[in-house]
Amino acid sequence: MDRAYAIAPPSPECRPPRWPSTAVRNLGILAHVDAGKTTVTERILYITGATYKRGEVHEGTTVTDFDPQERDRGITIFAAAVSCVWDGHRINLIDTPGHVDFSDEVERSLRVLDGAVAVFDAVAGVEPQSESVWRRADRHGVPRIAFVNKLDRAGADLDTAVASIRDRLRVTPLVVQMPIGREGSFTGVVDLLRMRALVWADGRDGVEEGPVPEGLREEAARRRRALEEVVAELHPLALEEYCARPAVGAATLASALRDLTRTGEGVVVLCGSAYRNRGIEPLLDAVVAYLPSPLDVPAVHGAYDGAREERPADPAAPLAALVFKVTSAATGRLTYLRLYSGTMRKGDTVLDAGARRTERIARILRVQADRHTEVENAVAGDIVAVAGPKAARAGATLCAPGAPLVLEPPSAADPVVSVAVEPRRSTDADRLAAVLARLAEEDPSLVVRTDPETGQTLLSGMGELHLEVAVEKIRRDHGLELGVGRPRVAHRETVVRGVAGLLYRHVKQDGGAGQYAHVVLDVEPLEEARGFEFRSTVVGGRVPREYVRAVEDGCRDALAEGPLGGHPVTGLRVTLTDGATHPKDSSELAFRTAGRLALREALRACAMVLLEPVAEVTITVPDDAVGGVLGDLAARRGRVTGSTTRAGAAVVTATVPLAELFGYATRLRSRTQGRGAFTSRPAGYAPVPAR
Repeated sequence: MDRAYAIAPPSPECRPPRWPSTAVRNLGILAHVDAGKTTVTERILYITGATYKRGEVHEGTTVTDFDPQERDRGITIFAAAVSCVWDGHRINLIDTPGHVDFSDEVERSLRVLDGAVAVFDAVAGVEPQSESVWRRADRHGVPRIAFVNKLDRAGADLDTAVASIRDRLRVTPLVVQMPIGREGSFTGVVDLLRMRALVWADGRDGVEEGPVPEGLREEAARRRRALEEVVAELHPLALEEYCARPAVGAATLASALRDLTRTGEGVVVLCGSAYRNRGIEPLLDAVVAYLPSPLDVPAVHGAYDGAREERPADPAAPLAALVFKVTSAATGRLTYLRLYSGTMRKGDTVLDAGARRTERIARILRVQADRHTEVENAVAGDIVAVAGPKAARAGATLCAPGAPLVLEPPSAADPVVSVAVEPRRSTDADRLAAVLARLAEEDPSLVVRTDPETGQTLLSGMGELHLEVAVEKIRRDHGLELGVGRPRVAHRETVVRGVAGLLYRHVKQDGGAGQYAHVVLDVEPLEEARGFEFRSTVVGGRVPREYVRAVEDGCRDALAEGPLGGHPVTGLRVTLTDGATHPKDSSELAFRTAGRLALREALRACAMVLLEPVAEVTITVPDDAVGGVLGDLAARRGRVTGSTTRAGAAVVTATVPLAELFGYATRLRSRTQGRGAFTSRPAGYAPVPAR
């Protein structure tokens, strides 16, 4: 066999002096927790020569999981950016968290990525968080390729994993490889495009290329034929060649796979074992061949003062960059951003368009997780960190002062769990407030507020683990001793029976111009018990248009506190049906006040119900422990939605109130002698049962 690949020589810069945008790939690694995302990232860095030694999660030696908590817990918590070179292309890669509590970190990363590699466990297939991040990528229109990992494990099966991708993700998998060997004897793959074998020898770096083994040729030909048929159904040029020959050549097939990947009509599927260093080189080739460059994605759109504008990925265009992450390092504050257009140079003054504030770029850094290399400039398509901006937050747009533009920021999820935090020493109160403000700046999914009734400082986040990590970060990094109260979930209130024709008249006269507003509202529930809709059916100009908008603003103000317990209100439609004005005393302020007070009065007249956040839980337990687990779920007000058997274990899915999941990990381990595991993801809100 001739050696087809070799380890690239180490490169401290990880980039030549200048890169065209066509030779850049900005991608993320997405997956369920423990599917092998970080190991895939580490092998990519090693294969490309960006690192000299393979990092291992279990040894705490990985490049991207550099935070002490990540190494202690063995999971990715914070999205880490790295850069490397493969086949003349620079790859900017973000290793994202897999745990559901840190899904907001994934959301912010997806906003700035051009493509992604979705990693799946060859035994488990598509798991709950795999599906969740896949749907998030769908919303952002991020093209993906799939990598079925851990083919060396007992019970691993490529076809079963591919079937789960097809069935659960509702996509068309385009399988371009077949494994050589099963489970522990897995040694390589057959490349179905070029009909060649790629084999990795134990204890040796690199891959060897050769002919397809005699015993696999028939199956390889069958799989190649199946790939051609699927591609021909989806791609017109491939169909034309298939009908003429009938076959599809490797060049046409590769071109069709690239088009189908970028349009989302198909997903290229590769396989391997990252831990055993098998399958990474073909994966890198697929990243370069199929995922888009910054020039292949549509131009970014933004707005400023109501005017919309499009900016191409052109270094000569006006600067437009989106901040997606902010961190506080020992060397100072770092702002991570993606340049969509223009060029940023060291020493430039840029405009934070949303805040209408200028910032100075002191340094531009090429990121390698917690290590950085300073560069003189960055161009459209780059993902870099900058030092200098003092107030830019995640979601901010940095642009040229002479060409302001605001890009759409990543959406932030509402927190669902809260804990009360207070310093052990009263003298640390001001210091704790400053630390909490910095944490919320770095992680927008953390919210800090003061309970108006108790005066307690509440820290809210996406889950129990999310808050544990935040509290531990305060203790470790800042040396503050904290008292932490039991987590509380974020309830909502909704309408189950509305009211019609509620009349409210706001009249205020205290000297000078007064306030007068007369409104009539109908309130009704929405079908899905979430969101808010406002509409007006007023005719004849009885309420001018600008006052209608003021009434809507007032109604939104009233949603902040419901009548049952002061929780936010959701799931209702408000209709303004009538009203009246005064020639002198009516104003937008008067109608906004009337809208707020009218809706508050209407909610007190409606039939309301309290909602609590619920989670979809997937529990994997030994067969002999299923009874105890089901009984415990019933005690926690859980509703079992399904149960299957997989690889000698039972997999139970259930919907459980989030408040009942606090401490569940410890309880599950004790009931199953440490053999049980569970994952959860938010599943919306459900009514709290009457007591």
